[in-house]
Amino acid sequence: MAAPLLEQSTEIAATPEKVWSIVSDLSRMGEWSPQCRKVIVRGGTVRLGAKTINVNKRGLLVWPTTAKVVTFEPNRKIAYRIAENRTVWGFEITPTDSGVRLTERREAKNGQTTKVSSTLIGLAMGGTESFDAELDEGMRETLMKIKAAAERG
Repeated sequence: MAAPLLEQSTEIAATPEKVWSIVSDLSRMGEWSPQCRKVIVRGGTVRLGAKTINVNKRGLLVWPTTAKVVTFEPNRKIAYRIAENRTVWGFEITPTDSGVRLTERREAKNGQTTKVSSTLIGLAMGGTESFDAELDEGMRETLMKIKAAAERG
């Protein structure tokens, strides 16, 4: 069983609009994420209902996934559901006195993913607990890279 919620946050000294311009450009996800190496937005425009093709990599293992944008609130929230495991990944931007708090989360409803996904994680990724810990650490890395980019201007 996957963790129902993985979540990390960081404070960023930038405007919501600046942070939004980074997190809503899904084609740049490969710059931030240690696992998701490339995202192709079908049709080229990120919007509610947009679909993506994603290339993920861990060591020598490479696998594709597909996603659909399920939440799109400019300067506030974006989330996308991964078809292959039914998890929802996203970012939320909350204004603060000194900029914003950016939160990344992965939700697995009731800790459930697809049978295929849970089997592959068990066989190729060291099991759910260690894989979730790896994803959690990956979120921290992703947020630090986004923070650096946003604060550079």
